[in-house]
Amino acid sequence: MSSLWWILESTNNEKFPYRLSIKMGDKTKLCLRVQSKWPGAGTQIFCLRESEDYSDSIEEIERVPVVNLSRYGKRLSVVLDRATNKRCEFLFLKKKYKQKEGEYEQIFWRTQQGLRERKPKVRLTAQGNAQIHVLIDTNEKYPWKFNDCTVERKALDAGDYALLRKDGIVAVVERKTFENLRSDLSNLPIFHQKLGEIEAYAHSALVVEANYSDFLNPDKLTVYTPSFIAKALAELSALHPKTNIIFAGNRKLANEWTLRFFEAIESHESDVFPDKVAEQAANYETSPNFRGGMYYDIRKEILDSFSKDFTISEIRERFPNAGDSTIRRVLQELKEKGNIECAGRGRNSRWIKKEK
Repeated sequence: MSSLWWILESTNNEKFPYRLSIKMGDKTKLCLRVQSKWPGAGTQIFCLRESEDYSDSIEEIERVPVVNLSRYGKRLSVVLDRATNKRCEFLFLKKKYKQKEGEYEQIFWRTQQGLRERKPKVRLTAQGNAQIHVLIDTNEKYPWKFNDCTVERKALDAGDYALLRKDGIVAVVERKTFENLRSDLSNLPIFHQKLGEIEAYAHSALVVEANYSDFLNPDKLTVYTPSFIAKALAELSALHPKTNIIFAGNRKLANEWTLRFFEAIESHESDVFPDKVAEQAANYETSPNFRGGMYYDIRKEILDSFSKDFTISEIRERFPNAGDSTIRRVLQELKEKGNIECAGRGRNSRWIKKEK
């Protein structure tokens, strides 16, 4: 069960009357002083990082499970396990002092609704950077071109193209023509091993110089059926979720996609959080074992562990931190899907799991 929590507390500070924390177990991932419980429509809230200077009394107001926590450049995106006020983000900036040397930190708390109403100028999170170092495997006979980039031919341990940074290779692309991929699908166990190699890197992609529809065309498949190929391609996506599988259409577009892919990664890796945030940036990411928060924990427990006949009180006992609204949302969803049905009314009502 996830222990990633969004905790809002009241303080006796007039300027910053609330403290907002994101915690995983006993460890605090982020702690800010904020001016409101939640950003209003079309607004953003200026935040201050918690410091030892604060000595005011604290009283907890709410505690909500976090569904997802992800970093996109200088933005920390948060999704909460509740029906309303569930999506927001924190923007971390560094500004130079006007009257003296040095920089200071600015943190802004913004919501999905606020960003929609303010209609800010569209900007890419990863702006792109042509000053990249591309490695091309020596076995590539007719390699793609990467103009204005540093290009080096080298024997790669995995993949056909790689993005090199100071700390090593951070992205790998496996290139396939229609004939290459059709041949590899004839021996899936070996192909899975190849994809497993490139999946070991931080970023990976399988880029095909053909359209997906080509693999469902009986005239192009020779001995294979479209049904087999469709299942095989679906298996690749299911067993290698970390690897992007791109049907680029042709050689030129496959080359273009890979260049933009490498540029975006370079931009993202270079666009780090300010110093104080960078110290904990690695800890911001949601645990790979995380499955979606309290709502999904309750749902899974009911389907997998509860007896055939149970009450809402049993759910409250097993999940003391869950609100009644969350519990009832789970029950309503399972009822609509035909997994459970309600017997009786009021306090005497019971829930019965249906056999399928």
